[in-house]
Amino acid sequence: MHKYIIMGPQGCGKGTQAKLLTKKLDLSLITVGDIFRWNIKAHTKVAARIKRIVDLGNLVPDDLVNQIVSKRLDEHDWNYGFILDGFPRSELQAKFFLENYDVDGVIYIDVPDEVVMNRALARRHCSTCGLDYNLIHRPPNVEGVCDACDGTLASRSDDKVEILKNRLEHFNLHTKPTLALFSKKSWWFGWMVREPWRKFRIIFVRVLAFKNNSAESRFGLKKPPLKTHFSCPYRRPLASCQWPSFR
Repeated sequence: MHKYIIMGPQGCGKGTQAKLLTKKLDLSLITVGDIFRWNIKAHTKVAARIKRIVDLGNLVPDDLVNQIVSKRLDEHDWNYGFILDGFPRSELQAKFFLENYDVDGVIYIDVPDEVVMNRALARRHCSTCGLDYNLIHRPPNVEGVCDACDGTLASRSDDKVEILKNRLEHFNLHTKPTLALFSKKSWWFGWMVREPWRKFRIIFVRVLAFKNNSAESRFGLKKPPLKTHFSCPYRRPLASCQWPSFR
């Protein structure tokens, strides 16, 4: 069983990459943001509270987030494991997770703030089928219309300049430091977005195959030569990014 957390600022592309990786690795995807949106759509008991907080550009309180994530993980509908997206976002959330669950690794996607702003403001979401678009990297064939179901495309309610600035500030001050907590319990894989995303997935899957011998046969991959650190020209300097050690 493999359990991973994917982290990065809002708009960095972690949601898209998480979906692709879960398909590649046959894992379940647990997205906290989607759980919030489902609660709002289903008018659950916590829906009004979540909607009010999100619309103001604020983050959902730690106790409520921990409660929702714990309830979701306790469903145990993940056979081979999961990738958790959108959690934790604070030191308290990280401590709660590490006290109650274990994790095999953390994927950290690092993107400059100005790139994140441009990507997030260009995001669109189909209100009918839920398909995601990006006007920069994955625009629809017809502006404002979903390619799959002809539904209407709209931006997310929290994809606004001031809200994004607040989220980035919170991420840099509160979420990013949680990597130090996870580094004591597991390895983490850092990726500076300067190269094509396809290379990110290739390299990450090879890291998994290298880290876990059983993954080699399961993913049909040939293990790279044994080295102290996984060698690739796209890695960040080791001084600023802890890569998995394979001694």
